[in-house]
Amino acid sequence: MSEHVGELLTRRSSLTPDREALFDVPGQRRYTYRELNERACRLANEMGKRFGIKKGDRVGIIAQNGVHYVDLMYGLAKIGAVLVPFNWRIKAVELEYMANDCLPEVMICARDFAELLGEARAKLGCRRYVSLGGAELACDCRYEEMIAAGSTLEPARPSDLSEEDPLLILYTSGTTGKSKGAVIPHRQVLWNCINTVISWGLDERDVAPVLTPLYHAGALFIFLAPLFYNGGRVVIAGAFDPDRTIDLIVKERCTVVLGVPTLFRLWYDCASFKAADFSSVRFFVNGGAAIPTELMEAWRDEKGVVFRQGYGLTEVGVNCMSMTNEESRKYAGSVGKPIFHSEIRLLGEDGREVRAGESGEICIKGPTTCLGYWNNPEATAAALVDGWFHTGDMASRNEEGFIYIRGRYKDMIKSGGENVYAAEVETAFREHPAVAECALIGKPDPKWDEVGFMIVVLKKGAAAEAEELIAFCRARIANYKVPKEVVFADALPYSPYGKIMKAELRAKYLS
Repeated sequence: MSEHVGELLTRRSSLTPDREALFDVPGQRRYTYRELNERACRLANEMGKRFGIKKGDRVGIIAQNGVHYVDLMYGLAKIGAVLVPFNWRIKAVELEYMANDCLPEVMICARDFAELLGEARAKLGCRRYVSLGGAELACDCRYEEMIAAGSTLEPARPSDLSEEDPLLILYTSGTTGKSKGAVIPHRQVLWNCINTVISWGLDERDVAPVLTPLYHAGALFIFLAPLFYNGGRVVIAGAFDPDRTIDLIVKERCTVVLGVPTLFRLWYDCASFKAADFSSVRFFVNGGAAIPTELMEAWRDEKGVVFRQGYGLTEVGVNCMSMTNEESRKYAGSVGKPIFHSEIRLLGEDGREVRAGESGEICIKGPTTCLGYWNNPEATAAALVDGWFHTGDMASRNEEGFIYIRGRYKDMIKSGGENVYAAEVETAFREHPAVAECALIGKPDPKWDEVGFMIVVLKKGAAAEAEELIAFCRARIANYKVPKEVVFADALPYSPYGKIMKAELRAKYLS
């Protein structure tokens, strides 16, 4: 049964019960593997006892980082239930759509998001709520009381629990204007652990901070799950602050560190950077988006660190590529080679694999591939073809087999490590009564990597100001998705096939 994720923590607790597994910085408490597994058991048992949660039922959470994410992922895994961590940066209308799409039986809400939940609650199908960290909301119970009341005995596993059963639903921004729930099975998490430990050379002495939000696949699976698998240690940080997180990395003697371009820039510019001793760090990994070469080289030159570039997607495992420390400098700009238990093809528009030096769409096949999208068979069929997941990302391969990301087939920008899909933002803009057409492109930004740049065509006789449209959009979607700049045009360029030619817009407005 060890292929089931709940069993992984049970096994690890049996092997190294008294080893420190987690430092929960927001709660200022350290946990051994035994204590973590006992919390997961308490959660699983009490969810079944109080709410009747069973195999296949969904449980949602909207909260900042903390040990509760570990309780839920491993605890719900033991009874075959499904965790749905919601992005806490969304607006009420987005939460309403996602929650009514997956219909959680229970929703857990932290104090900072009680107001957000309150805005959406009347329209949600969920009827049972749990307050976390003193959240002021009408609730069935408080999370901390539920954990304290639960039994530490291992809960009975469902007899039909399979490695193909869902473990999580992770909502990603959608190319059609609606978020899609990627369905992550137990099998995907296990094989991501195996792939990462083997291909990245992790061992039980490794220590990793979790600095990005735990509603992201990256925070859950780049280091957290693999290190719990092999007996390492994880440090869950609270709200990001560059000076405090540098101090945390140094004091906790972290050995492997994940960041995104925005974090590496904020660290580089903060007061603590020059004096920081990163001698404990075996390597840094940049994810989320390509990092500027000059920033990577500045880190290497000034701090003498190893800097790797990662690549992955929620749907196919966040760790899809691998390289050695030596290769990270020799092949600067590359994301490496396909990770151990994974196949990758670069396909041209004719569906054939491209030759070295040519660009093609990254397609991935292997045990880390998701089950598809929740309640969305059309999107699933479009993305998963004969077991191959079509990523929408474009890359080339050199003669030695190293892969370089060249762009995106999917119309998306990366802002501060977050995916922002143009269709979703354009949908929000077109709801304004003055907007006839619009097109979003990404404008390079030194801090956020890219920011949204919207070109708008107004309806005949209508009037609107840029600030008005930005405010209108901000009321409908998360702030990080809102364009930073709006310009007006008389018309947009269309191809003979009816598609907006965004390459022309980039040439016109960004050159």
